[in-house]
Amino acid sequence: MNSLEVALFVHCLLCPQVSPVLELNVGGEFYTTTVGTLRKLPGSKLADMFSSSAKACTDAEGRFFIDRPGTYFGAILDYLRSGQLPKQHIPEVYREAQFYEIKPLVKILEDMPQIFGEQVARKQFLLRVPGYSENLELMVRLARAEAVAARCSNVLVCAVRTEEDAAHCAESLRVLEADKRLVVKFGPWKAAPAIRDLLDSVRMDIEAQGYQVAYEHCSKKTFQPKSGAYEYFYTFQFTWW
Repeated sequence: MNSLEVALFVHCLLCPQVSPVLELNVGGEFYTTTVGTLRKLPGSKLADMFSSSAKACTDAEGRFFIDRPGTYFGAILDYLRSGQLPKQHIPEVYREAQFYEIKPLVKILEDMPQIFGEQVARKQFLLRVPGYSENLELMVRLARAEAVAARCSNVLVCAVRTEEDAAHCAESLRVLEADKRLVVKFGPWKAAPAIRDLLDSVRMDIEAQGYQVAYEHCSKKTFQPKSGAYEYFYTFQFTWW
């Protein structure tokens, strides 16, 4: 028998009508709950962790250990105990609910504005922007390559929403290519959000990686686009210190 099986067996002998109490260590955060609470949703990962056949892991004090950030585990327990919903840190609790496969809670959180707006609105838009993730990675690589002995790095970006926009930028892009200057091009895309919405998303996602970044229309010192193309070219500035 593993430690979880032993604990359940002994408790069933001594207190057959009461759900065993367990001490948990979740990533260094300590919680006390019952097996009944942890098993409340059969089929969830959390219920499976504390099934009688599961292989338990314990810390030096004998507490059952879950190798997962523990800060928001209390919100998971509150939901399992009484159906209480979190009022703050919604994205973080949502991530933990997904991990533990607490499907009813996941569904409820997906209807909250914080998750709905991110998952249904913004992310669905970005899926319609070709090469979005790859372009983010390229921007970060370019910025880091220019960071040596510099306080800031600038990355030139061209953003076009429609094929017509792209046509306006074609000549300017050819000039940049001839001068062997690197530019990261986003679009066109088939979705309602405008160029500024795309640029705001780029900034948000780069900042989420820990970088300090801002954007503005490219200056004449950076690049002089051809007539009619100025509104499509921007400079993203990464600040290092």
